[in-house]
Amino acid sequence: MQRSAERIATISAHLNPPPSSHQMEGLSAANCRAKGGSPGFKVAILGAAGGIGQPLAMLMKMNPLVSVLHLYDVANTPGVTADISHMDTGAVVRGFLGPQQLEDALTGMDLVIIPAGVPRKPGMTRDDLFNINAGIVKTLCEGIAKCCPKAIVNIISNPVNSTVPIAAEVFKMAGTFDPRRLLGVTMLDVVRANTFVAEVLGLDPREVDVPVVGGHAGVTILPLLSQIKPPCSFTPAETEHLTSRIQNGGTEVVEAKAGAGSATLSMAYAAVKFADACLHGLRGDAAIIQCAFVSSQVTELPFFASKVRLGRSGVEEIFPLGPLNEYERTGLEKAKKELATSIQKGVGFVKK
Repeated sequence: MQRSAERIATISAHLNPPPSSHQMEGLSAANCRAKGGSPGFKVAILGAAGGIGQPLAMLMKMNPLVSVLHLYDVANTPGVTADISHMDTGAVVRGFLGPQQLEDALTGMDLVIIPAGVPRKPGMTRDDLFNINAGIVKTLCEGIAKCCPKAIVNIISNPVNSTVPIAAEVFKMAGTFDPRRLLGVTMLDVVRANTFVAEVLGLDPREVDVPVVGGHAGVTILPLLSQIKPPCSFTPAETEHLTSRIQNGGTEVVEAKAGAGSATLSMAYAAVKFADACLHGLRGDAAIIQCAFVSSQVTELPFFASKVRLGRSGVEEIFPLGPLNEYERTGLEKAKKELATSIQKGVGFVKK
């Protein structure tokens, strides 16, 4: 009977951790593992019950590099946790509900992914989201600074051009800022660019690589079509069409859903693709290169999205932009002007 009770307690600890210490008789969160659980990294998703968070959590549960998956949100986490925990993959899933459990959700994490926030609605710009999502990101990053300051942090919450600077300021104030470990996820822009270009070229999107630099909103999204692999040239009309569609991909989805949501499924896919790259970097794999919005000296701006090499410390190398054609140089100037305003808005939010 005692052994049976211990097993039941183990299952309960995964799904419904106690609100504070997570201590149970003879059992703590630190050593709580499913039988046969595989070694790997500890990942937390903040905002796991939302439109992006749920498919993101499901896909991360499928990742063989994840051993422990913490799901945090202010509502509905127990149901999402129970649902995903039934998947027969190696990662142990635990749910955390509300601000009182945030610190427990973050303690000991290697990678923290933040999709928390409200989505865009028709007619709403990313800038309209600022006041709501900025406060959410600030609070979550204060928890990260306290509980897992060495974790790699992937920011998805929009507007990324402002929320990444907000996170940086919070970490600076806490004395934990490491620019290598803070990354804004712009992977969806790359995923869209690869897809849309592949459609034009008649190729498999997985065979196409389009660098996308700048930021993660409107004109700040700059696909470098002159640098795509495999090499290809486009007419001015094709370049204009592709650039515009890539920049407005989010609006395309918002309008298609007619008020029912924004890009949640494709964003979750892109976020997992990027998180997987971060985990491979943490594992020490070589030549893990992706685009991300990071603290950068590629331009005069303090943050900029470009190709980076990921490793055990997060961002280990930031690549220059390379040769740009006239269309891209013009686009870069537009992007930088818009980015400067968004970055300053994020910095100002924390300092006010």
